[in-house]
Amino acid sequence: MKDAVPTMKTGRIDVHSHLLPGIDDGCKTPADSVECAKRMVAAGYTHSFCTPHIWPDLPHNTIDGITQRVAHLQEIFDAEGVALKLFPGGELNLRPEMPASAADDIVSYGMRRKFVLFDIWADKLPAFFRPCVEWLKSQGVTVMMAHPERMKAVQDDPGLIRFFKDELGLLLQGNLQCLSDPLGTPTRVVVENLLVKGEYFVLGSDLHNPQTLDIRLRGLKQAIALVGNEVVDRLTITNPRQLL
Repeated sequence: MKDAVPTMKTGRIDVHSHLLPGIDDGCKTPADSVECAKRMVAAGYTHSFCTPHIWPDLPHNTIDGITQRVAHLQEIFDAEGVALKLFPGGELNLRPEMPASAADDIVSYGMRRKFVLFDIWADKLPAFFRPCVEWLKSQGVTVMMAHPERMKAVQDDPGLIRFFKDELGLLLQGNLQCLSDPLGTPTRVVVENLLVKGEYFVLGSDLHNPQTLDIRLRGLKQAIALVGNEVVDRLTITNPRQLL
């Protein structure tokens, strides 16, 4: 079976969202999802990956479960006339027991086993970080780290970015929200520094609900003001197309 190719014109592609209702700490209801989607379309987005958290305490967030929920939400969007094309995905939480997981259960972008997204929260880089990343890579996937600017270990030691990219070969995804955080805050300082230096592969909204979406979309405008339309188009259109 050939990979599906988007038939609609590609505008911005959101690579990180919690649009699926009632599945994690993101949108609570289909109405929340529809409202967020309409506002994303108004901001120029045509495609979005639904990337719910993959945590042990969320047992239904599996390849099949997420794929089915994405299909159902797409039906709702289509019925509401919301021109946002959805794709399944997930945000893996890097955990020490990950290498003992079944390789066939890895949730990936589009469930195509080509790109995976993970997050981790740590004051210092844990010993299991490298083994887990290397295990994921051994499964033949390209590994992307979500919002490194939000990780205190990176805020305290920006040199970790070179370790992530040069030694481990990680791609980095920046969060739009951090670009509208207050000036001088650690997240704002790090995200702007990484963006200006060209360290990110993509930018994602990491949207969770209608209440915080404006903050994230302001971050998109701030990114454009900081590095220009051409760079932001590459991070929200050109590079994300590789995940479709």
